[in-house]
Amino acid sequence: MMQDKEQQFLQAYDSYFEAIFRYCYYRILDREKAKDYAQEAYCRTWKYLAEGREVQNLRAFLYRTANNIIIDESRKRKSTSLDYLMEKGFSPKIDPRQKTQDYFTGKEIVVLVKSLDEKYRDVILMKYIEDLSTKEIAFALHETENNIYVRLSRGLEKVKEILKRQEG
Repeated sequence: MMQDKEQQFLQAYDSYFEAIFRYCYYRILDREKAKDYAQEAYCRTWKYLAEGREVQNLRAFLYRTANNIIIDESRKRKSTSLDYLMEKGFSPKIDPRQKTQDYFTGKEIVVLVKSLDEKYRDVILMKYIEDLSTKEIAFALHETENNIYVRLSRGLEKVKEILKRQEG
Protein backbone atom coordinates (compact mmCIF):
# COMPACT_ATOMS: atom_id res chain seq x y z
CA MET A 1 0.00 0.00 0.00
CA MET A 2 2.77 2.47 0.92
CA GLN A 3 4.56 1.50 -2.30
CA ASP A 4 1.46 2.59 -4.26
CA LYS A 5 1.42 5.94 -2.46
CA GLU A 6 5.12 6.39 -3.10
CA GLN A 7 4.67 5.68 -6.80
CA GLN A 8 1.66 8.01 -6.94
CA PHE A 9 3.67 10.73 -5.19
CA LEU A 10 6.68 10.37 -7.51
CA GLN A 11 4.43 10.50 -10.54
CA ALA A 12 2.74 13.63 -9.16
CA TYR A 13 6.16 15.22 -8.64
CA ASP A 14 7.15 14.55 -12.24
CA SER A 15 3.78 15.67 -13.58
CA TYR A 16 3.00 18.74 -11.48
CA PHE A 17 6.16 20.22 -9.96
CA GLU A 18 6.67 22.80 -12.70
CA ALA A 19 3.01 23.85 -12.52
CA ILE A 20 3.11 24.17 -8.71
CA PHE A 21 6.32 26.19 -8.98
CA ARG A 22 4.77 28.43 -11.66
CA TYR A 23 1.66 28.97 -9.51
CA CYS A 24 3.83 29.98 -6.54
CA TYR A 25 5.95 32.24 -8.74
CA TYR A 26 2.94 34.09 -10.18
CA ARG A 27 1.66 34.62 -6.68
CA ILE A 28 4.88 35.94 -5.10
CA LEU A 29 7.12 37.00 -8.03
CA ASP A 30 10.27 35.58 -6.42
CA ARG A 31 11.84 32.62 -8.23
CA GLU A 32 13.83 31.25 -5.28
CA LYS A 33 10.99 31.51 -2.79
CA ALA A 34 8.59 30.01 -5.32
CA LYS A 35 10.91 27.03 -5.71
CA ASP A 36 11.15 26.69 -1.91
CA TYR A 37 7.38 26.90 -1.52
CA ALA A 38 6.78 24.30 -4.23
CA GLN A 39 9.28 21.96 -2.59
CA GLU A 40 7.67 22.58 0.79
CA ALA A 41 4.26 21.73 -0.69
CA TYR A 42 5.63 18.37 -1.82
CA CYS A 43 7.33 17.74 1.54
CA ARG A 44 4.13 18.45 3.45
CA THR A 45 2.13 16.29 1.05
CA TRP A 46 4.56 13.39 1.43
CA LYS A 47 4.39 13.70 5.21
CA TYR A 48 0.59 13.66 5.01
CA LEU A 49 0.65 10.51 2.86
CA ALA A 50 3.31 8.85 5.02
CA GLU A 51 1.02 9.27 8.03
CA GLY A 52 -1.40 6.92 6.29
CA ARG A 53 -3.89 9.54 5.19
CA GLU A 54 -5.71 9.36 1.88
CA VAL A 55 -5.81 11.98 -0.85
CA GLN A 56 -8.48 11.73 -3.55
CA ASN A 57 -7.01 14.28 -5.96
CA LEU A 58 -3.28 14.72 -5.45
CA ARG A 59 -3.00 17.61 -7.93
CA ALA A 60 -5.65 19.68 -6.16
CA PHE A 61 -4.17 18.75 -2.78
CA LEU A 62 -0.76 20.06 -3.88
CA TYR A 63 -2.28 23.36 -4.99
CA ARG A 64 -4.14 23.65 -1.70
CA THR A 65 -0.94 22.99 0.22
CA ALA A 66 1.02 25.51 -1.87
CA ASN A 67 -1.73 28.08 -1.40
CA ASN A 68 -1.67 27.54 2.37
CA ILE A 69 2.11 27.97 2.45
CA ILE A 70 1.86 31.23 0.50
CA ILE A 71 -0.83 32.52 2.85
CA ASP A 72 1.18 31.52 5.93
CA GLU A 73 4.31 33.21 4.60
CA SER A 74 2.46 36.37 3.58
CA ARG A 75 1.05 36.65 7.09
CA LYS A 76 4.56 36.47 8.45
CA ARG A 77 5.77 39.25 6.15
CA LYS A 78 2.60 41.35 6.44
CA SER A 79 3.61 43.96 3.89
CA THR A 80 5.93 44.25 0.94
CA SER A 81 7.19 47.62 -0.12
CA LEU A 82 6.50 48.95 -3.60
CA ASP A 83 10.26 49.38 -4.05
CA TYR A 84 10.80 45.66 -3.47
CA LEU A 85 8.05 44.77 -5.95
CA MET A 86 9.56 47.06 -8.57
CA GLU A 87 13.01 45.53 -8.00
CA LYS A 88 11.46 42.15 -8.80
CA GLY A 89 10.04 43.45 -12.07
CA PHE A 90 6.54 44.47 -11.04
CA SER A 91 5.49 47.59 -12.88
CA PRO A 92 1.82 48.56 -12.80
CA LYS A 93 2.03 50.67 -15.96
CA ILE A 94 1.50 49.14 -19.38
CA ASP A 95 2.23 51.39 -22.34
CA PRO A 96 -0.59 50.72 -24.85
CA ARG A 97 1.60 52.00 -27.70
CA GLN A 98 3.91 48.99 -27.28
CA LYS A 99 1.28 46.39 -28.12
CA THR A 100 -1.46 45.75 -30.58
CA GLN A 101 -4.97 45.50 -29.22
CA ASP A 102 -4.91 41.68 -29.33
CA TYR A 103 -1.34 41.04 -28.15
CA PHE A 104 0.04 40.94 -24.65
CA THR A 105 3.43 39.77 -23.48
CA GLY A 106 3.58 37.32 -20.61
CA LYS A 107 4.90 40.07 -18.35
CA GLU A 108 1.96 42.34 -19.17
CA ILE A 109 -0.50 39.57 -18.42
CA VAL A 110 1.17 38.90 -15.08
CA VAL A 111 1.03 42.62 -14.25
CA LEU A 112 -2.62 42.76 -15.27
CA VAL A 113 -3.56 39.72 -13.20
CA LYS A 114 -1.46 40.88 -10.25
CA SER A 115 -3.44 44.13 -10.19
CA LEU A 116 -6.63 42.20 -9.38
CA ASP A 117 -7.83 41.50 -5.86
CA GLU A 118 -6.30 38.29 -4.54
CA LYS A 119 -9.63 36.44 -4.55
CA TYR A 120 -9.97 36.99 -8.31
CA ARG A 121 -6.27 36.66 -9.13
CA ASP A 122 -5.93 33.22 -7.57
CA VAL A 123 -8.83 31.64 -9.41
CA ILE A 124 -7.80 33.16 -12.75
CA LEU A 125 -4.22 31.90 -12.36
CA MET A 126 -5.40 28.43 -11.37
CA LYS A 127 -7.96 28.21 -14.17
CA TYR A 128 -6.21 29.81 -17.10
CA ILE A 129 -2.52 29.44 -16.32
CA GLU A 130 -2.49 26.13 -14.45
CA ASP A 131 -5.53 24.62 -16.20
CA LEU A 132 -7.19 23.34 -13.02
CA SER A 133 -10.83 22.39 -13.09
CA THR A 134 -13.33 24.40 -11.10
CA LYS A 135 -13.67 21.47 -8.71
CA GLU A 136 -9.89 21.35 -8.15
CA ILE A 137 -9.76 25.11 -7.57
CA ALA A 138 -12.62 24.88 -5.08
CA PHE A 139 -10.78 22.17 -3.17
CA ALA A 140 -7.46 24.04 -3.24
CA LEU A 141 -9.01 27.27 -1.95
CA HIS A 142 -11.45 25.72 0.55
CA GLU A 143 -14.41 27.15 -1.35
CA THR A 144 -17.54 25.83 -3.06
CA GLU A 145 -17.57 25.34 -6.82
CA ASN A 146 -20.30 27.97 -7.07
CA ASN A 147 -18.09 30.54 -5.34
CA ILE A 148 -15.29 29.72 -7.78
CA TYR A 149 -17.59 30.23 -10.78
CA VAL A 150 -18.66 33.59 -9.38
CA ARG A 151 -15.07 34.67 -8.71
CA LEU A 152 -13.99 33.64 -12.21
CA SER A 153 -16.83 35.58 -13.76
CA ARG A 154 -16.23 38.68 -11.66
CA GLY A 155 -12.47 38.45 -12.11
CA LEU A 156 -12.82 38.35 -15.89
CA GLU A 157 -15.15 41.35 -15.72
CA LYS A 158 -12.47 43.22 -13.73
CA VAL A 159 -9.91 42.34 -16.41
CA LYS A 160 -12.23 43.72 -19.09
CA GLU A 161 -12.67 46.93 -17.08
CA ILE A 162 -8.90 47.36 -16.75
CA LEU A 163 -8.41 46.80 -20.47
CA LYS A 164 -11.12 49.34 -21.33
CA ARG A 165 -9.48 51.93 -19.07
CA GLN A 166 -6.12 51.34 -20.75
CA GLU A 167 -7.63 51.76 -24.18
CA GLY A 168 -9.44 54.96 -23.21
